[in-house]
Amino acid sequence: MSVTTPRLALLGLFAALAFNAQADEVQVAVAANFTAPIQAIAKDFEADTGHKLVAAYGATGQFYTQIKNGAPFDVFLAADDTTPAKLESEGDTVKGSRFTYAVGTLALWSAKDGYVDNQGDVLKANQYQHLSIANPKAAPYGLAATQVLDKLKLTEATQAKIVEGQNITQAYQFVSTGNAELGFVALSQIFKDGKVTSGSAWIVPANLHDPIKQDAVILNKGKDSAAAKALVQYLKGPKAAAIIKSYGYEL
Repeated sequence: MSVTTPRLALLGLFAALAFNAQADEVQVAVAANFTAPIQAIAKDFEADTGHKLVAAYGATGQFYTQIKNGAPFDVFLAADDTTPAKLESEGDTVKGSRFTYAVGTLALWSAKDGYVDNQGDVLKANQYQHLSIANPKAAPYGLAATQVLDKLKLTEATQAKIVEGQNITQAYQFVSTGNAELGFVALSQIFKDGKVTSGSAWIVPANLHDPIKQDAVILNKGKDSAAAKALVQYLKGPKAAAIIKSYGYEL
């Protein structure tokens, strides 16, 4: 027994050292709408693989500019499918690594209980002073919001009331702080485990805007990164899928 115990401890130490030697860090550019899900996924990813996930959050269009200017990201989780496809066509990504990791849902939300009805009629009533949306030129959820307003023939009526955030996080903050009575946000920002977590919301029907297909891709900087490859595989797995769905995304 006195021989076996130290030997087992030594084997455990060697295994831990080998695990840490293989561990790597992956720098990820994450669309702002996916902040909460990736934070939850990161905990499991790091525990299961030993790799460390370091995330930056922002608007997809802004990330495109940063990546083109040499930003040190290994993986890009965009809020659309067109930006990763564009980077792919321009030779900035690892060939064959792009895939759709989630399909987003748009919601009209107010921090006030009962303010937004489940048909979105509050928009047509036009009794509010400010409507928050993300910058449609940089954020796909902002573009989707403008498409909804156009479909409902409310573009002109709401033009003077729009408060524009740089990304979907800022659009959400305008509403959560009361600077706007309501706004278009990502459902994932206000939804967990099958229900809206605060305030009141209208889940916008998908036929009122283009599909918000969110693609991931390994960038050239991550082509030799074991952690980048591991993250992409992990996002396709059952643990990540369960978390993604819990925040109101489709797969």
